Formats: sequence, structure tokens, C-alpha cells
Amino acid sequence: MSQSKQHSRCLILGPSWVGDTVMAQALFRLLKAQQPDRTLDVLAPAFLHPLLLRMPEISGCLTLPFAHGVTDMLGRYHFGRSLQRHPYDEAIVLTNSWKSAFILWATRIQKRTGWLGEQRYGLLTDWRRLDKTRYPNMVDRFLALGLPANAPLPPAEPYWPQFTLDEAQQTETLRQLALARPTAPLAILCPGAEYGPAKQWPATHFATLARTLQETGWIIWLLGSSKDNDFANRIETAAPGCVNLAGRTTLSQAIDLLALAQQVVTNDSGLMHIAAALKRPLVALYGPTDTVFTPPLSKECHILTLDLPCRPCHKRTCPLKHHACLQNLLPEHVRSHCSTRV
Repeated sequence: MSQSKQHSRCLILGPSWVGDTVMAQALFRLLKAQQPDRTLDVLAPAFLHPLLLRMPEISGCLTLPFAHGVTDMLGRYHFGRSLQRHPYDEAIVLTNSWKSAFILWATRIQKRTGWLGEQRYGLLTDWRRLDKTRYPNMVDRFLALGLPANAPLPPAEPYWPQFTLDEAQQTETLRQLALARPTAPLAILCPGAEYGPAKQWPATHFATLARTLQETGWIIWLLGSSKDNDFANRIETAAPGCVNLAGRTTLSQAIDLLALAQQVVTNDSGLMHIAAALKRPLVALYGPTDTVFTPPLSKECHILTLDLPCRPCHKRTCPLKHHACLQNLLPEHVRSHCSTRV
């Protein structure tokens, strides 16, 4: 192998969502396995950098300065041109939009790989036409972009996401949040879901589960963003003794806390994928979304869902007004899949 190939530099335009960014680590691990000396830089929104910093494969994080949904093609062109000062040999775009590939076109990086997406023929030099039957889930679609076109996929499991953890940083997180390191089994409940209320297990069910776990000696922490405050407050009110951390943590702190858990219970959410990457015992609750396309990538996970003719509907709110896919997923059933450690 030539010296230049050994030390090739790759720019990856990453996803804009927490869960997708976690799953993208499978591609990063594949690329480093192919060429251990390869430099991997990821271009992503700044709020996702704490995730990327937990991935040892990543050499550097570059900030994508455009908010989700903002076009600003002139700004994207100038930004892409500014990246020309970095001597990249190749680029991979993990999103499917025309405007994301336009940035890479402006960089003039010689090899630009991605799915065809929004008719990006002239923007990518190595475009692939997506066969959804051949690549039914997101992690396979990411892995395929790290291989020659139409190459057989390797088993995905060896490349599943796996975050690194700094115990000193974790201790500092506990200090900053005025939390003691748990001396009893810790269950972290994550009641939020970015996509909409249809993905959320009812607050009453979370509260019932919390009380049941408390009765057998578990410590309960509630974790989520500020958007989850009202939902988490309802759980805390119905299950006194829970430590409500919703809206109190940064993304980096949330990672440190999840790593402490002996059990995590989540909706289909970004925190679900983080818990999977930390190899925590996990129960993932799926309602309107598909368990095949973006499952948590971990052997430590139980995926719970109901076999209903109306799911998966992929709607933000239940079009039938009954929310049976999660309303009928009862707390005692979820508890039966949680760890029995006390």
C-alpha cells in the first residue's frame, strides 16, 4: 500500500440527528479498520460534537454552520470553498439532500461518495442508487458508503457503535449536577422523543414502572432535554423520589450519566441509541416507528412493540386517536424485561 493511501484524509458530512450520528459510528469503525492511519474528520452541527468526541475513530470535528432546513446556497458555496484548505482525498455525505452534497461539490474534493438522493448526479463523483430491499436499515446504508459500489456488505455487528468513557469526566459531571455516584441499582428512564408525541410511552406508564422499580430498591433518574420538562414533571409527581434531570444536562453529561445505569428504558429516541452505544441494559419502546430501519445496535437490548395492523404509521400524532401501539404496552410487561438486579 502506498504511503499516500496509508495516510489518506477523509471528510464525512454527517447526519443532523443524535440517533443517526450514533449509528454513523459503524461507518467510521469500518473506515478505520480498512486503513488504521486514515484521518477521519466529520462535518456536523456543533450540538452533535459531544457524540463525535466519544468516538476514538474521529480525528477532528468541523462545525456545519447551517441550521436544519436553511438553504443559503451562496453561503454553502463559500463554506465549501473554505474547506479547500484541508487536503482531503475523499468525502462521504451521509445525508440525502441536494444542498448537503452541494457543499462537498464546492470543496472540489476529488472523490465524493453518497447516495443519489435528490438527483445529485453532478455533485457526487461516486453516486450510488439506493436499493432499499438490499439495504433495509440505516446502518447498512452507512456501511455501504465505505465500500466499493455493489460490494457485499460485511456483518454489521463488529462495527456497531461503541462509545469511550472517561471516568474522571464522569465524576466531574456528577459533581456539576450535585449527584452522588449511585450505591444501589440505577434505572434511567428517558421519556422524550424528538419526532412527536406518538412516539412517547404514556407518562402514567413511566410513573407506574418507576414506582414498581423503587419498591424493589432501584434508584430512578429521569433524563431528557428541556422539551421533556412537562412530561418528566408529570412522572416525578406521580412517582415521588425520582431524580428529575430533564433539561438539566448537556448532551455530554447525559452520556456520562447513562453509562452509570444498570437499566435504561427509552422511547425510540437519540438517548436510546446512546444507551446502546454504551452497552447498557436497555428496553426500547417502539410505537409508530419501524423497528427494522433504525434499531438500537446492541445485544443488551430488548425491543418491545405490539403487533397491530395500524403500526408502524410513522405519524407524529396518532391518526386514530387511541395511541394503542404504546398505550397498550403495559408497565408490567416492560418491567418483566428489565434487569432483576437489586
